[in-house]
Amino acid sequence: MANPQASPIHQNHLSLFHFRTTSTSPSSSFTSLHFRKPLLFLPSSSSLFSKYPQSEQQQCNNYNHQVRHVSTVPVEYPTPTPPESDDFLSEIDRLKSLRAKLDVSSKDLRRKDAVIDADPRVRRFFSENRGGLSKVLGSLGLNSEEMFLVKCVIAAGQEHAICMNYEEGFEEEEEEEEEYTVRSSVKNALYALVEMIERFDVNSSSSGYNGGRREIGTVLGADEIAHFRKFLKFLDEIEQFYDCIGGIIGYQVMVLELLYQSTKRRNTSRSHIVEESLGCQYLEMHTPSVLDLTQRKEYASQAALWGIEGLPDLGEIYPLGGAADRLGLVDTETGECLPAAMLAHCGRTLLEGLIRDLQAREFLYFKLYGKQCVTPVAIMTSAAKNNHEHVTSLCKRLKWFGRGQLNFRLFEQPLVPAVSAEDGQWIVSKPFVPVSKPGGHGAIWKLAYDKGVFKWFFDHGRKGATIRQVSNVVAATDVTLLALAGIGLRYNKKLGFASCKRNAGATEGINVLMEKKNFDGKWEYGISCIEYTEFDKFGISPSSNGLQADFPANTNILYVDLHSAESIGSSSNAKSLPNMVLNTKKRIEYIDQYGDYHSVLGGRLECTMQNIADNFLNKFPSRCQGNLEDKLDTYIVYNERRKVTSSAKKKKPHASAALHQTPDGALLDILRNAYELLTECDIKLPMIEHNDNYVDSPPPYLILLHPALGPLWEVSRQKFKGGSISSCSEVQLEIAELSWNNVQVDGSLIITAENAMGSTTINDHGEPILQYGLRCGKCKLHNVKVVNRGIDWNSKSNVYWRNDVNRLETCKIILHGNAEFEASNVTVEGNHVFEVPDGHIMKITQGNAGLSINLEAMKEGVLETGSWYWDYQLNGSHIHLQQVEVSQN
Repeated sequence: MANPQASPIHQNHLSLFHFRTTSTSPSSSFTSLHFRKPLLFLPSSSSLFSKYPQSEQQQCNNYNHQVRHVSTVPVEYPTPTPPESDDFLSEIDRLKSLRAKLDVSSKDLRRKDAVIDADPRVRRFFSENRGGLSKVLGSLGLNSEEMFLVKCVIAAGQEHAICMNYEEGFEEEEEEEEEYTVRSSVKNALYALVEMIERFDVNSSSSGYNGGRREIGTVLGADEIAHFRKFLKFLDEIEQFYDCIGGIIGYQVMVLELLYQSTKRRNTSRSHIVEESLGCQYLEMHTPSVLDLTQRKEYASQAALWGIEGLPDLGEIYPLGGAADRLGLVDTETGECLPAAMLAHCGRTLLEGLIRDLQAREFLYFKLYGKQCVTPVAIMTSAAKNNHEHVTSLCKRLKWFGRGQLNFRLFEQPLVPAVSAEDGQWIVSKPFVPVSKPGGHGAIWKLAYDKGVFKWFFDHGRKGATIRQVSNVVAATDVTLLALAGIGLRYNKKLGFASCKRNAGATEGINVLMEKKNFDGKWEYGISCIEYTEFDKFGISPSSNGLQADFPANTNILYVDLHSAESIGSSSNAKSLPNMVLNTKKRIEYIDQYGDYHSVLGGRLECTMQNIADNFLNKFPSRCQGNLEDKLDTYIVYNERRKVTSSAKKKKPHASAALHQTPDGALLDILRNAYELLTECDIKLPMIEHNDNYVDSPPPYLILLHPALGPLWEVSRQKFKGGSISSCSEVQLEIAELSWNNVQVDGSLIITAENAMGSTTINDHGEPILQYGLRCGKCKLHNVKVVNRGIDWNSKSNVYWRNDVNRLETCKIILHGNAEFEASNVTVEGNHVFEVPDGHIMKITQGNAGLSINLEAMKEGVLETGSWYWDYQLNGSHIHLQQVEVSQN
């Protein structure tokens, strides 16, 4: 037997350097990607554009039927042809030169203003305007910083964002012969501004003066002023957040460079492009060695215990800033588009599900060590779909989940302008309103540093953090998340990935072992990630599912050492924004100022959270042979896919058989996990079949278990023993202190404990704080048969993944406060609701004429502990439970 105390990453090693994809040996045990020959070139075609009238609400409701999704199934993407490379390079050089001059003057606004004023584009814009723009901007009372932001937009070639009635793109001055037939955006701006000034003059007599100044409303309408002020805030956030690459100017430089690189890739060897962009002379990617939790079960148990033991050293991070457009979530009452965190899945929002999983781990910590542990939670939000306001409102409404507001830190991710795939121009829906999206979850590291989140974690005494995305509903299943964190803490790793088998055709990346030879002759190794949107860049064919399957899936479930992450986030260069990419294969949809619908190929500058790993490669003086994972600062734990990732990230398309990554498919994986857990407890129930069987049919049953029944299955298995759950039945257990012994359910059984994990006390700030293990509700079911008509499976209004179903009959047990329920040797038939008040015990037995129900008050001596409880004890790398009866004398 392997020593569980040994370093984890050496048992499952795959030889890295004896075989490659060029090998003809059929027994090759791994795959390497080496960039000496390109593996795939995608075809080029012209860009597509479609336009038809549609209301904004229709756009939101029907989004999933209109958007062309990126997938790794074989598909030919239309690839826009950017302008001539000479024009691109000339514009990039101009902006780079401007950025360099601004960088030298970065601490002095007056010097920066002088630099931006000297830019030919800015100078030409204001000179052609003949002072009209200055009057308009002056009427708005802009300060020096705001004027500088406006000039940056113009210098970046995006003056159409501030122009009224914009029609054409920017034209060079030498095309003066077309001056009277084709107006440039500059002249459009001039004519529009002159019109506003004339309006200003006409209205001045009636509007009067305000202290010698004209009324602002006579120049721009109230809505326009509001849009302009919001636009200035938007620009300021870009300038501040992207200061590490040069602010607004640097953002546009990066956009154009990435567009140019995408063009260059079609004409140049991918190996040269990739190696050049990564700053190395040689690059290979290999199948990484992993710690397989399915094979090394004893070690998995030990690693999970390290995770529980280390809980006081851990924080939790949730990147919730994404737009989640594919989910198409809409508030049914207001019609407002909602962020993914607000999706009601299995009866609660996805954010509530994350917190409940965390509380289950804290409950387990309390049961093992008798101490209260409240993990600080940092949540990255964004303005997309009012994400920040919705998340904040939910936390307040649920009283910060009984954790106290001081244990939460919400920090808002800035939005960034969407750009056209054709020329990198900002897409604008109306004057002062660029189409904007979150800039990818990779913004989290720099933003966490800028907003003091790392310091906040350190003030809470935390060393590391676990990271999971809100749409993944199974990440905390059994040992996965705890083992990931436990290994990271135990071995002082910098970054860890939770991984699994990759589904063929899935829109997800892969984890790889990166091997690089630098220009100084040294070699670097480490675990990294290739996103599916980057497969083409690295020469990975979308149709090579066999090749991709050799690499484990990237799931964005991470462990990170906080000090290491802070060192990257605090970098004053592009390193703080890992793996900046521009994915222009998606369609940007928007409604313009005339109410017309547009759909254009485009994207926005994004960076990827998991590619912080590229900063944690380990250096070696020469090329390594054989096993080296023990020497790396990065690692992978591996488990069955349904115990690692199952996401509710896109709406199930109508008439589609694809349930993968939908709320429907995520529920089926939850049920599969319940099936495995309960069958290991000798409970008989039907197996969940392939997803295809449930495209137009309901699941065979509905089983939802509170995570605090474990969360480790080793714990859960000791609370369940024997029985059966029939097809078309329902079992929902919202309780932690449960003893199930030979229970047969044919129908519906719902147990809800008000104090599932403990009760609340009021802290010094007047907030309710959950005290684990205090006055928990409890339930014993021994030799019980539940028979009723249960769910109406024929009801067309049932939404099973939402836990919104119609029932014909049910057996419902409701426990208030520390109430207890006991049933033994009894058949409960038909519709029943057993509601037990706080401080009481209800006992059900079989009587002569039906059920015998006895309700009695608890004795004073057992009000805190209850009449019984589960005692958790450590035994080596395992947890043993013993049911302890408390005397009521």
